[in-house]
Parts: sequence; structure tokens; C-alpha cells
Amino acid sequence: MAPVTTPGEQTSAETNTVAAIDCGTNTIKLMIADLPEVLVRETRMVRLGQDVDRTGRLADEALARTFAAIDEYAALIEQHPVTKIRFCATSASRDASNADVFVAGVRERLGIEPEVVAGHEEARLAFDGAVRNLRDKPAAPVLVVDIGGGSTELILGSAVPASEFSMNIGSVRMHERHLHSDPPTAAEIAAATTDVDAHLDQCPVPAGDAATVVGVAGTIITIASGVLDLPAYDRDRTDQAVIAVADVHAFTQRLLAMTVEERLALPYMHPGRADVIGAGALILDRVLRRTSVDSLVVSESDILDGIAWSLA
Repeated sequence: MAPVTTPGEQTSAETNTVAAIDCGTNTIKLMIADLPEVLVRETRMVRLGQDVDRTGRLADEALARTFAAIDEYAALIEQHPVTKIRFCATSASRDASNADVFVAGVRERLGIEPEVVAGHEEARLAFDGAVRNLRDKPAAPVLVVDIGGGSTELILGSAVPASEFSMNIGSVRMHERHLHSDPPTAAEIAAATTDVDAHLDQCPVPAGDAATVVGVAGTIITIASGVLDLPAYDRDRTDQAVIAVADVHAFTQRLLAMTVEERLALPYMHPGRADVIGAGALILDRVLRRTSVDSLVVSESDILDGIAWSLA
């Protein structure tokens, strides 16, 4: 691994090439960029948060999947003149009793210390990543909704966040906790809805104040692909797409009524997301019901971009 620095350190090299890694509950993502130019953007579905909500620890097989992806990323980083790396780990590794095993594995493979970021820092990075690259200036205040596998962040602000909160509700967590049937039963959906609503009731972010809602990350991008009825995932079509809130509600009901096999047949559905997408859609559905907007802006730029810019 080429010599790298941690955030804030200076390097004698003139290159501005940085590597950002976001390791969440369901995915691990890499961006290599000479900002603003993005050189590499990769995603692996590793389900690091498998059963963490139930067991309180990272499963051995989940760690193995994640370390294999990190090995791939280390090889990609070696191919570029990267001088700074920032590795941010989110919900699953915050909650796990054996997070030290995860930290040691990252250190061994990348030569840096991963940051198990607090919820407020995760929210700040997600807001910056989501809003920075919008072509059209959004009406303020802006509510950024970031639905992950283990947590959901709501961030309200204008140029910078004014209010943010991280909730322990995510697509993997809600699926494992409530949606056990295929497709889920009405009683299971009702239980999940009650759980999500209880967390939203405790959320201090005033979602109803939002003039614009921006949604980021894989759950929301998949939902946008469905609303747009895309023949395949198409980043150019989903990035900064504006979709009707009413269509999100309708598509959520459609997803919840489908089996996993039926979801897998959708041409834009990643296999690693098919089982948990109903729970993720339900979270988005309930968040949007707390707002007064009639449309949702979808951004392909997210916390990964925020991490990269934090190194610039």
C-alpha cells in the first residue's frame, strides 16, 4: 500500500487524489477521486450488519465478506496515486460488541484506522454529499433522507445542517426484526410501521419544515428506478430525478406485496437488496408522510462524496 495520510495531514506530493470508503450495514463503497473528477466508484453488497440487531455482534461470515471487499479496494487504491484515505464505518460497527475485530482487519488491509463515525458526523457528511452536486439550487430548508441498512439519517438545513438525527431503523434492521414472511403479512407490515413511526415520533428534526426533500443511497435509488420503470439501473436517469411522493407511496405498497423472487425479476434490482427493499421503502414512505412536499429529489451523490470532500 502506498504511503497515505489521515485527514488534515499534509503530504509532499502535489496530487489531490483521495480515497473514500463508506462501510455501512449492507454495502461497502469506494470512491477514488482527484476532486472534482471521480476516477473510481465501486459498491459491494456485503451485509456486514447481518443479525447484529439480534446478536449484538458482527457475524464471522459477514466479516469475511467485508474483508474480501476491502482486499479488492486496497488493490484498486494501489493503482492510483492516492495520498489520503478516509474509511468511515457506520451503524453496524457502532452497535457490535466485537467491533475491535473489524477495526483490526481494516488496519491490516489498508494501513489506516477506520473511523466508527457518530451519528451526527454521518449526518453531516451525508448532507454535504447530497446537496453539493445538485444542478438546481433547491428551495430551503432542505431535508436529506439517508436510509441505510441499519440506520436512517434525517438532516435539515440550508448551506449546512441546522438539525440532524440518526435513528436505528434501516432496511436490514427492520426486515430482520419484523418482515419474516415472503411476502410479509399485514400484521408484520403493521408492526414494522409502528416501529418506524415510534422512532420518527422521537426524532427532533422538524421534517414538516422542509421545502425540498433529497433522498440518497441505494434504497431510495432503487425505489426511484421502480417509479421511473427503468429497464435497468441507470445512474444518469436516477441522479437528480424528481419523482412524485404519491408514486413513492404506491410503489412501496407494490414492493411489500411482492415475493423476493418477484423483486429479483425487476431489471434494476440488485440481488443483495431484494429481500430488504420492502422495509427500506416503508421507512421512506413513513418519512415522506411527515413532510408537506409533493416530490422527492433523488441524488446519486451521498455520504461517500461527503467523505471524499472532507479530505480535499
